[in-house]
Amino acid sequence: MSVPIRPMQNLLWRFILLFLLGLSIPAAADDSGLQRLYQILPDATTITEPEGEYAIRKAMAGEKLLGYVFETINVANIPAYSGKPINMQVILSPEAIILDAWLLEHHEPILLVGIPEQKLVDFGVAYQGIKADQRVVVGSTKDENAVTVDAITGATVTVMVVNEIIMKATHTVAASLGLVEAQLAQKQKPANILPEAYSPAHWQQLTGNGSIRRLHLLRSQVDEAFKGTEAEAVEKATPDQLNDTFIDLYIAYLNAPTIGRNLLGDSQYRFLMEDLKPGEHAIAVLANGMFSFKGSGYVRGGIFDRIQLRQFGDVISFRDLDQQRLYDVMAEGAPEFKEKSLFIIRDKSHFDPGTDWTFELLVRRQTGPVDGVFTSFELGYQLPEVYFERPPLTEAELAAIEEASRPLWLNIWYQKSFQIGILITALGVLLVILFLQDYFTSKPAFLHWLRRGYLLFTVFFIGWYCLGQLSVVNVLTFVHSLMQDFRWELFLSDPVIFILWAFTAATILLWGRGVFCGWLCPFGALQELINEAARKLKIRQYELPFAVHERLWAVKYIILLGLFGLSLESLSTAERYAEVEPFKTAIMLKFSREWGFVFYAVLLLVINIFTRKVYCRYICPLGAALAIPSKARLFDWLKRRKECGQPCQLCANECEIQAIHPDGRINHNECHYCLDCQMTYHNDNKCPPLVVKRKKQQRNKPAPERIPVVQMDPQN
Repeated sequence: MSVPIRPMQNLLWRFILLFLLGLSIPAAADDSGLQRLYQILPDATTITEPEGEYAIRKAMAGEKLLGYVFETINVANIPAYSGKPINMQVILSPEAIILDAWLLEHHEPILLVGIPEQKLVDFGVAYQGIKADQRVVVGSTKDENAVTVDAITGATVTVMVVNEIIMKATHTVAASLGLVEAQLAQKQKPANILPEAYSPAHWQQLTGNGSIRRLHLLRSQVDEAFKGTEAEAVEKATPDQLNDTFIDLYIAYLNAPTIGRNLLGDSQYRFLMEDLKPGEHAIAVLANGMFSFKGSGYVRGGIFDRIQLRQFGDVISFRDLDQQRLYDVMAEGAPEFKEKSLFIIRDKSHFDPGTDWTFELLVRRQTGPVDGVFTSFELGYQLPEVYFERPPLTEAELAAIEEASRPLWLNIWYQKSFQIGILITALGVLLVILFLQDYFTSKPAFLHWLRRGYLLFTVFFIGWYCLGQLSVVNVLTFVHSLMQDFRWELFLSDPVIFILWAFTAATILLWGRGVFCGWLCPFGALQELINEAARKLKIRQYELPFAVHERLWAVKYIILLGLFGLSLESLSTAERYAEVEPFKTAIMLKFSREWGFVFYAVLLLVINIFTRKVYCRYICPLGAALAIPSKARLFDWLKRRKECGQPCQLCANECEIQAIHPDGRINHNECHYCLDCQMTYHNDNKCPPLVVKRKKQQRNKPAPERIPVVQMDPQN
C-alpha cells in the first residue's frame, strides 16, 4: 500500500501530508525522522509501506524514484556502549549514495550526561555523499581507499559503533537492492591463469583431474526433487522411465590452455582468447538428454533462465550476447553432444577462476497458465591449481585487509595502543608500590612525592587525556548485561575503561576498594591534590565529629540503592540521576558544560579545600559499589599494633578521611589506601609505641667508659 500525496499548496495540505504519512511510518520512527525525510527529499509525493526483510520504503515523486528509506535497527542491530543499539534513519539514493543518516534513538550514557546530542546528530549527517560500498574509518587508517571521519571527543567508542551501524546497514540494504555488489568473501587477489601451463590431454584425463565436471541426472532424481510441491505430479516419469537420463551435462573452464586448447583446438581457442576482454572468462557447457539447458527464455528474449553461476554469494546470469555456439569438441575420446555452447563471464562479475564456484541448473515445472515451481541442481567446480597462480598481496594490502577484517572492539584497541601501553606500565608501577609498601612506607619523604606524582598522572593522563573515569553507570550497565544478554564485546569496546575495571576488580580482592579510590580515580586525585595545596597554604581544615561522620557514610549506599532501583525501571533514567557524580563535568568534559553542572562540581571542590574528599566520603555511589565486594578481600596488608586505639590515637587523628575508628580499627570500606598510617607505623620518631621503645633502649644502653685525664709534668 502507498500513501499518495498531492503537491502541497498551503499549510493545511502540509498538515494533512504529515498526518497521513505518520500513519504509515512504523512505530520505531518518530516525527523527527519524518520531518527530516521531507527536508532531504522535499519533492517526495509518495512514501510506500515498508517492504522486505529490512523494512525498506521508497520515496517517490510521481513515478520517479527519489530514494530508499530504512532504519538501521532493522538491518544492523549492533549494541553500542550502553548495551543497546543506536537507531538511525538512512536515506539512500538509487545510485547507492547516502543522502542522509539521521539519529532517531540512542541510550548512550556519555551523551546523556555530558556531550550535546547535536554532536552525534551532526556526526551522522556527515555521511551524506558517501557511497554504500565505500569503507569509512573513524580516525586514521592504512587503507588509502577508505574515507576517514573525525571522532567526537569523549565519545570515540560511541561514534565508532555508529560508523559500523551506518555503513554495515547501508551496504546490506544496497546489496539487497542490487545497487552495489555484496562484499566479496575472498581476501586474496583474483588468480592469474598461467599461459605456459599447457600439456596435451584427452577427454578421460580432463574429466579425471577435475578440469571437466559432470552432472548426470535421472528422471527419478528430478521427480524426487519436486516431491511435496504442487508440481509433484507434473511430467512425472512412469515406472519404466525412472532410470532414463534427464540430462547428462558437462562444464569446463576454458581460459586455462590445457583445458581450452584440448577441447576447442588451437585455432578456435586462439580466436576465443583474442575476443575476450581483460577480466573476462569463458566456460563450455555440453549436454545430452531430454532437458535443454538453454531454456525457453533464450528463444523469447535472449535470457538463459535455466543456468547460472554462483561465486562469493553472487549470482552470474547469461544473456544471448554472452553465448557463443560451439561447433565441435576436439578432445580425443569426447562423446557426441546434443547441445554445445560457450558462455562468457563478463568483467563486471569480478569472477575469480582460482576460487571454487557453483554451476546451477534450474528446472521448472508449470502448474498453471503462468505459475510454476522451480528447483535447482548444483555442480561445484574448482580449477586445478596447476593452471593458475595467485599474485601476492603487498604489505599495504595485507595491512588494510587485516584492519578491515578485525572486529570493531579490536580496531579500537589498536587505535589506542599508545594509551594502553602507558596505562599498563603505570598500573605495573602501582603494583610494585603496593607489594613493596613496607619498603616505601619506611621512606616517607620519597613516598609522599611519589604519591603526588602518581596522582598528577591520574588526573592528567588517565582522566583528562584518556577519559578513563570509572562511573556507577558502568556498574549499572554491567549488572543489567548479566541479567539480560551479556556480551564481552560491549565492555571491550573501551580499552582504557576495561583495563581499569579489570585492575580494580583484582585489587579489590587483594587490598579492597582503596586502591582505586586512592590512586586511580581522577576526580578523587583532583580533590586530594587541591586539598594538599590548601594544607600547604595553611588553610584551616574542618572535620565532623566521628559519630556524625560515621553515620554520613550510609548516604552513598542509599544513593547507590536508589540508582539501582531506578535502573530496574529505566536504565536511561538512572543514567540521568547518576549526575550526582561530577565525573563527567570535571573529568570527561573538563568543565566545558552548562553552568549548573559546573557549579555543582566546583562547589564540591571548594568544600574539599576545607574538608578532604567530602564527596568521596559521603556521596560517591561508585565508592559504595566498590566497597560491597571489598568484604571479600583476601589479605590485611595494613599493619596495626596492640597499642593502636588504646591508648594511641595518633593514626586515627591523622587519617585525613577518618577511616580509622577511635578504637584503632581501620574501616577498609572507607580506606583510600594512602599509606599515611603505615608511614607512621614504621617511623620510630613519630609512632608513640616505637618512640617509647626507642627511648627505653637509649636509657638502658650502658654509658661509654671514660679515659682518665693525666696531667704530664713538662719537665719530664
